[in-house]
Amino acid sequence: MILMFSSCTSLMTPSEVSNTLPTLTESVFYNQAQATEAINNSKCKLLVKGRTYVAPIGFTEKKDLKNAAKGIDEWVTLDGGNAYALINYKWVTVSDDGTTQLHVDFDTLLCKE
Repeated sequence: MILMFSSCTSLMTPSEVSNTLPTLTESVFYNQAQATEAINNSKCKLLVKGRTYVAPIGFTEKKDLKNAAKGIDEWVTLDGGNAYALINYKWVTVSDDGTTQLHVDFDTLLCKE
């Protein structure tokens, strides 16, 4: 018996991703509008704009998000921050069998508690 695992093209809506990802990160999540307002009000400082992280393949959308969350947290820490703003995400097909990999674009921030 041969078992094949592959992620599907995203079945998650943008709001599902935006609601799920923050529950999987230790860093504080800001949506784009919140991040812009926090930066303009000097609550947050933009450390790195437009970082891209390619998450390890997780074989399910939830596992892909968990892997992305781990990478986001690592980059936020390495950048000296404590927060991030999700800019974009996409599942990219990486093989002929339809396996996909999650790419996330985000800004890292240092915000006052």
